[in-house]
Amino acid sequence: MNLRKWFFLFWSTAVVGGVVSAVVGTIMQVVDPDFGILGLKATGFNLMTMALVGLLFGVFSQMGFFSYLTLNYIALGVLRKGYLWNALQAYTSLFALGGVGYMLFQNRGELGNGWIFWVLPLALLLASWGVAYTKAKQTNHTAFIPTMFLLIVVTLLEAWQALQSNVSAMTFMVIPMFVCNAYQILWLHRLLRKEQTTGSASSSNAKPVA
Repeated sequence: MNLRKWFFLFWSTAVVGGVVSAVVGTIMQVVDPDFGILGLKATGFNLMTMALVGLLFGVFSQMGFFSYLTLNYIALGVLRKGYLWNALQAYTSLFALGGVGYMLFQNRGELGNGWIFWVLPLALLLASWGVAYTKAKQTNHTAFIPTMFLLIVVTLLEAWQALQSNVSAMTFMVIPMFVCNAYQILWLHRLLRKEQTTGSASSSNAKPVA
């Protein structure tokens, strides 16, 4: 991936984070007029503020995305067998869902509800499954488990601070993070495919060196 494509992915992901955060935050304010996050409720958590916070979410999401790509590269080099790395990712994804569900169940009294501990893991699983299925259809079946790992484990790690707060904070952070990660993974193969196609075309048009 060249610098121009990375620059496009960087800013487009930030914009996606800003737009999704603004939409989610606006809906939450309509549903709950007392909605506030990051201590900004008293000063007026308006649309501009939500969009700016969303831009930061998008940048943070990209840090996690490229960290995963680096981890994936190293793991494949160390384990040598792709199926071993996929098995480890699948186990870790299930463990993360169960772990966050247990943590939320333990804190259900502080969260003030008795449903988030199963709704969040189930919603994240179903949404990740849908994106991973799309990714596998657009590329190949081996992309399914890595996509699930990214959307479950990496998203939960990125939103970890919000998971220890309240339902409003979870909603406001998990949804934009998930959408940003899904956007990046669904765009990655398109960017790489364009680069490979351009490189192949250049090679075929080049004259042989005497």
